[in-house]
Amino acid sequence: MTIDEASERYNIPIEVLKEYESWGLCGEVKKVMGTWQYDDTDLQRLSMIMTRHDIGFGNEEVEDYMRLFLEGSSTEEERLKMLKKKRGSTLDQPMCHY
Repeated sequence: MTIDEASERYNIPIEVLKEYESWGLCGEVKKVMGTWQYDDTDLQRLSMIMTRHDIGFGNEEVEDYMRLFLEGSSTEEERLKMLKKKRGSTLDQPMCHY
């Protein structure tokens, strides 16, 4: 699946896909005839990236998280700490009442 197809099918902005590629996290993405080809593993990783952004992770935090994720289960505790820290800071924010 090309970058345009992935963007359209999964509603992922092309900028996010290009950022993902620039991080060097595309282990399974192959360049075919000048265009990146995404497989199911890449799309699962992109889903994780989008989720991290949605819960308030900045780009650097997402990149750090994903690098740890790719290192495997030995980094599970560190990744969990990152998630708990983000959850704590989110819960500490004042609620908006409409």
